[in-house]
Amino acid sequence: MSNETHPAVAELLARSHELGSDRRNTNYAGGNASAKGVDVDPATGRDVELMWVKGSGGDLGTLTEAGLAVLRLDRMRALVDVYPGEEREDEMVAAFDYCLHGRGGAAPSIDTAMHGLVDAAHVDHLHPDSGIAIATAVDGEELTRTIFGDQVVWVPWRRPGFQLGLDIAKIKAENPQAIGCVLGGHGITAWGATSEECKRNSLHIIRTAEAYLAEHGAAEPFGKVLPGYEPLPEAQRRERAAALFPVLRGLASTDSPQLGHFTDSDEVLDFLAREKHPALAALGTSCPDHFLRTKVRPLVVDLPGTAPVEQVVERVKELHAAYREDYAAYYDRHATPDSPPMRGADPAIVLVPGVGMFSFGRDKQTARVAGEFYVNAINVMRGAESVSTYSPIPESEKFRIEYWELEEAKLRRMPKPKPLATRVALVTGGGSGIGRAIALRLASEGACVAVADRDVDAAKAVAEEIGGSDRAVAVAVDVTDESAIVDAVAATTLAFGGVDLVVNNAGLSVSKPLLETSAKDWDLQHDVMAKGSFLVARETARVMIEQGMGGDIVYIVSKNGVFAGPNNIAYGATKADQAHQVRLLAAELGEHGIRVNGVNPDGVVRGSGIFASGWGAQRAAVYGVAEEELGAFYAKRTLLKREVLPEHVANAVFVLTAGELSHTTGLHVPVDAGVAAAFLR
Repeated sequence: MSNETHPAVAELLARSHELGSDRRNTNYAGGNASAKGVDVDPATGRDVELMWVKGSGGDLGTLTEAGLAVLRLDRMRALVDVYPGEEREDEMVAAFDYCLHGRGGAAPSIDTAMHGLVDAAHVDHLHPDSGIAIATAVDGEELTRTIFGDQVVWVPWRRPGFQLGLDIAKIKAENPQAIGCVLGGHGITAWGATSEECKRNSLHIIRTAEAYLAEHGAAEPFGKVLPGYEPLPEAQRRERAAALFPVLRGLASTDSPQLGHFTDSDEVLDFLAREKHPALAALGTSCPDHFLRTKVRPLVVDLPGTAPVEQVVERVKELHAAYREDYAAYYDRHATPDSPPMRGADPAIVLVPGVGMFSFGRDKQTARVAGEFYVNAINVMRGAESVSTYSPIPESEKFRIEYWELEEAKLRRMPKPKPLATRVALVTGGGSGIGRAIALRLASEGACVAVADRDVDAAKAVAEEIGGSDRAVAVAVDVTDESAIVDAVAATTLAFGGVDLVVNNAGLSVSKPLLETSAKDWDLQHDVMAKGSFLVARETARVMIEQGMGGDIVYIVSKNGVFAGPNNIAYGATKADQAHQVRLLAAELGEHGIRVNGVNPDGVVRGSGIFASGWGAQRAAVYGVAEEELGAFYAKRTLLKREVLPEHVANAVFVLTAGELSHTTGLHVPVDAGVAAAFLR
């Protein structure tokens, strides 16, 4: 059996990438494409007709061959003969498994029937804003005829599934002149005898719709600007967003913890400035891909952007309570005895006039994509309102999809979240040494990480090592600068929605005897570690309290916070200061569910920024050993005779914050391979 890519697959992937890389054509992970062709069945040696189609959950722009479902067309077409009817069409999804060729590749999506039953070698199903604008116009059928003539056929709304595949197959057969169709409330489908023709037909439908909207659309489809609802200046709205985000995230996490994403794009700000935005937002989104991610409708703050932040916070709390009641009523209106349980009544999208949009999800990517989908929805509403009246699918139909058993099954197949999933970590001194090891470990366990360091290039390198901006961001901060810490916490909040886990790791050391220690030496070390830790703890605790979700603050202290060694007065004293901050803050912040603990490392030579900066040479001189032997020297004097590495410190931070020690606060964990003189008493 050949491992070479089939020509039809190569064409399909190329077409998918071209279409999916342009968000005018389809949204992230939205739509699907297919190709049919002949290959040799290795079990018989005979030719067999196959269909390759994007599998469930993939993205066209980044689709790989592994993301394709592969089905035998003869068995796919034979399903028509056993189709039990629309009332039982969901049963057909399980039947796709009996049509798979070999191992079948990716799991077939709900749209597989559309691709398999339409008599065309290549089929695209896409969700372009321009196409959905026509599909959601109250007179969409008439608009489709006006814009496309008989080239594109209107299909009334029907939930995706086997029956929709039959409907489109019939339309294709009865309209040989047609190149595709507009699916009411949903999107478009196009076809072609070749991959190039299919792509050309898809783009013709999309670009023709765009051109019609541009030429015939009203100049202000969302109405006049409301006084006081205009976008605030950028600096002011981002400052306000950082102040509101922790409160909003805490409310959106009432049922389950969420991460957040902030968007203040022109589309969002203009929509929220216009008089029609409350009524249009209340109608909700229409395309299934949209409302599955944005929920049936957003929470809209009904105050101008100029309202005081405190007033907005109080109003948001009132609106959130009302939103939860309304969502529960929506569920009760449409749920049947067979419906899955209500998944949560919190909003996925919160709109604040003058400021922007806050979107939420189980991870940063989900939160970001939810926001992207709502921007798509705004574009759809703009297009529909510019030439007609926006008219999304009925609420009852939205419920049938949101609480579809097939969607529930998809959620059940998702992997178990990692221990630190949904948590936002801020690690100071994260650009090197122990801080880098902690940042990498927390990220590997599911946390989103803000890598904070005075050396922003080092922080960027660590953030890039972790992954893209959905997983980590670099934040420039000098922990001796109070305003810089405020800015760093705000940047972290804007990136992920708030802060849950803080590691006070930034540090340095100057090893000198008492008589050689200057006031400058003393002040520098206390400014960085004692004062810096206090300031970081204060600003992040402020966010945690506003979130109301608890949190963790971990101090990287030292054996020297307990043990008295020679020629170390400034460093040892400031580490003792940090050690007692742990106890003081544990006592104060416990009522907010914030746990404060410390880690006391010792002898972390390899990979340590402090030792590399001269501390290692100084300590080696104190102990009368060569600097390159210092790690081994420290190991020999421990009870376990083991060298301590940055990763061992990171392990302790993870254990303290991963949830198993949920009732532990005020603790200092030694990571020193056993130094009896530093045992806590």
